[in-house]
Amino acid sequence: MLPWPIAIGYRRFQQGLLIHHNLTRRVALGTVLRLTTMTVTALAAAQVIGLRGIHVAALALSVGVVVEAAASRLMTRELVARLRLQDNSDADREPTLTLRTIVHFYVPLGMTSVLGMAIQPAVTFFMGQSRFPLESLAVLPVVHGLTFVFRAIGLSFQEVGIALLGEHTEHYRQLRTFAAWLAIATAGGMSLIVYTPLATVWFQEISGLSPELTQFALLPARILVWIPAGSVWISFQRSVLVHGRDTRAITRASALEVLGVLIVLAVTVQTLSWVGAVGAATAIVIGRLIGNLSLIAPVGRMTRRAPRPDMVGSPSATTVG
Repeated sequence: MLPWPIAIGYRRFQQGLLIHHNLTRRVALGTVLRLTTMTVTALAAAQVIGLRGIHVAALALSVGVVVEAAASRLMTRELVARLRLQDNSDADREPTLTLRTIVHFYVPLGMTSVLGMAIQPAVTFFMGQSRFPLESLAVLPVVHGLTFVFRAIGLSFQEVGIALLGEHTEHYRQLRTFAAWLAIATAGGMSLIVYTPLATVWFQEISGLSPELTQFALLPARILVWIPAGSVWISFQRSVLVHGRDTRAITRASALEVLGVLIVLAVTVQTLSWVGAVGAATAIVIGRLIGNLSLIAPVGRMTRRAPRPDMVGSPSATTVG
């Protein structure tokens, strides 16, 4: 797995160029190529070479991301060459991008990912101390998998927002409307499963849970039905803030979200003696809501600071001094 972090970082950098220049189909093509490579590698390693399962998985993941990183580089080759040859007449007036500036911008985003990763072990710990710990630990990964199917749709919306907001966030209203409909669609799609007989199909037939565990998983899944919508909302909020170079607000919101999850877990599991999976689902939803609400003010300030769309390009909007 040693090539994994290098390949992931390089791939995401190249994909950032593609997204910035509205070449998102190439990003999807890279994903298809990675999945295909992983499948072929796994089959070859298992059937031909006869490696153990853990070795097959590690090899397939590493080869897949390396191939995708190389493909992303090829996809951006012409774009990078064009950027290098581009005659930028405003280069002398642009502020110099220093290493300190990059660190100041990136570190809060990096901390956001670290804070987000801290939620899962905390949830696991509290479920182990709760009522019905074994059942909770058994069903929550399955419920989380279902949630991720719909939540993943909103995860990429941050890059979409950054790319399409416009130089002066003049497309904010259009993207906000699209985000609202996307949030409704993702939450509605998950609701169609967890509130209908399709829940039995998913949890029992597809995921392999017993009838008893299927019933046990229903309430946590129904509580988490709002998470896909919250993911779309927070991705849109983060896109506005990243576009406006205010990444520290994102870190603060993530810290508040993690703190909210921990507090709700402590109250529901240790004080109220809730079932672990139910307490965990409630904590995750409330934590995400706290994260969403804490970003409303920073996003509002960012959009108010931007010039009105009808003023963009006018002499009053572009004249300095």
